Amino acid sequence: MNYNSATVSSNTSCTMEQHLIDKLRLFVENEKSNNRLLQSINTLCNQPFSQIFNELFDWFQAQSKWDLLQKCIILYIIYQKFLIPVYYEIKGYGLVYFIRHTIIRNFLLKNLFGKIILKNKLASEKINQEVNKVKKDLRKSLIKTTPELTNYNKLPAVGLTQGEIVEYLDKSIKLLPHSDYEHGKVSGAVYHGGKELIDIQTISFQKYCVGNQLHPDVFPGLRNMEAEVVSMVLQMFHADYSKGFVGSTTSGGTESLLLACLSAKMYGLKYKNITEPEIIIPKTAHAGFYKAGYYFNIKIREANIDPVTYKVDLKHVANLINKNTCLLVGSAPNFPHGIIDDIEGLSELALRNNGGIPLHVDCCLGSFIVAYMEKCGFSVGPGYFDFRVPGVTSISCDTHKYGFAPKGSSVLMYRNATLRSCQYYISTDWCGGLYGSPTLAGSRPGALVVGCWSTMVHMGSKGYLESCKEIVGAAMALKKFIQQEIPALKINGDPLCSVVSFAFQDENKYDIYELSDRLSKNEHWHMNTLQNPAAIHFALTRLSAPIVETELCPILKRTVEEYVKEVDSRNDDSVDKKHGANSDTSALYGVAGSVKTTGIADRLVEAFLDTLFQPASTDIPDVNVTSTTIETDDIIN
Repeated sequence: MNYNSATVSSNTSCTMEQHLIDKLRLFVENEKSNNRLLQSINTLCNQPFSQIFNELFDWFQAQSKWDLLQKCIILYIIYQKFLIPVYYEIKGYGLVYFIRHTIIRNFLLKNLFGKIILKNKLASEKINQEVNKVKKDLRKSLIKTTPELTNYNKLPAVGLTQGEIVEYLDKSIKLLPHSDYEHGKVSGAVYHGGKELIDIQTISFQKYCVGNQLHPDVFPGLRNMEAEVVSMVLQMFHADYSKGFVGSTTSGGTESLLLACLSAKMYGLKYKNITEPEIIIPKTAHAGFYKAGYYFNIKIREANIDPVTYKVDLKHVANLINKNTCLLVGSAPNFPHGIIDDIEGLSELALRNNGGIPLHVDCCLGSFIVAYMEKCGFSVGPGYFDFRVPGVTSISCDTHKYGFAPKGSSVLMYRNATLRSCQYYISTDWCGGLYGSPTLAGSRPGALVVGCWSTMVHMGSKGYLESCKEIVGAAMALKKFIQQEIPALKINGDPLCSVVSFAFQDENKYDIYELSDRLSKNEHWHMNTLQNPAAIHFALTRLSAPIVETELCPILKRTVEEYVKEVDSRNDDSVDKKHGANSDTSALYGVAGSVKTTGIADRLVEAFLDTLFQPASTDIPDVNVTSTTIETDDIIN
């Protein structure tokens, strides 16, 4: 049976088909090419339209059902796994970016070129030497010991007394060299609430040392305090249990972000049938989101940042949204530059796409600072960032930062219980009984939650207001000082909270990493180094706020002036005027960003992580970067 041209019912459709064929034929003639594909198209165009369908129909009839099924499956896989992802990539980032970044840089240069380098004998030997050198340097810098401290790589034959243990702990603090966090010279890291708070937390830990949220029947008081911590933090962000808002405690900001992403993925799967989940985050979002993508097999799409405001580009976010988008993300503020994203703009995008996309606001770093800024009279930008914004569905807040709770404490909040339930794990057919877990961990240290509760009720709203005024006031003073007194530097964006990021005005001439190294080595002020673009930031704490204007500002100004003068005086004919001092940090980021050393930066970070678990009195063999496979015997042995 043939598909006859008589089945075409209207002259209009025939005219339209003929018009398209004429256009296609004209295109082929204009190309004047011997390309076989164009010749085939030309041949098709010269055939009657019905004949094309007849030939296609005959071809289908000649195929067996099994062959057709195979071809259909192959075509579907190509469509789903290749064509759609490529389309979304080009739609979100543009064709030029797709070719340059995805195909050339990531696939050809990093994968193929990088593997060729690592397999080259001479190159691999050189890389081995460099990686092992860095590894030995890491051991020297991180593994600190003294003859006055005994190394316990195995259990002592006879246990130590309480007095001996206290003596050991005191010596480990006094004798081992460390950054001067006690006097506030470290960016972030230590969010100290004062000696009185530490005493309260110590008592709390002692009383609930064996507490475990896994057993609310055994520790009912612990259950109450955990619920109250969540409730108190909810109210700071304009939410309330009575209005359906809920939350849970976690072990820190990273777990809060992991669970927020897990909840979004499972919500998309259960209620929207999203099987290939994607999350859109600003390029300045915390690394915990990438970790969530790695753990939970979620595609992470990066939205560009406005080069002036350093806020997420809403137009680019809109281009990246597709049917697989299960979560949008904004920061208040972000870690690198301390900038609050346009949360209300993200909310509008979330509400009008895909029947409503969940929107998470990362306030882990902002913590209680960003929650109290309005009450202190500080601006948080042109709009809101919390649950007053209708599209915001979840917020993470670290109580162990500017809440001054013991480390290992954070709160994840949701607009409703349905979203929270998507982070739960429940098993009803396990032979050990019914099992349910609200977070990633099973057993959880109840003493930390009690310490958090004790800290919050001791500080009260008045205490957090005062700390917010002090810390944000000092941060704004630092920002103003840099803008008015150090013309060689520029502030990145307009930070409003506790983090101030800056770089050199002339980035090609001066090296911000070298400045950071000088501040650390010569002045013992430790900054956070950033990349893409190169910058440094300082996160103010309760310890650093009192000495910013009296110590940090004059030291920063003097160090910048000395460095600029030195660079300007260097011989213009030198090979590398900018990096004349061979900054260690510059070298590290140079390795991380170079295609020629692709994969090596990963191994250096891996070496750093390995060193964290190495006992002081042991050594480990050198690494071999050419090893790309793991033998079964290696795993067994």
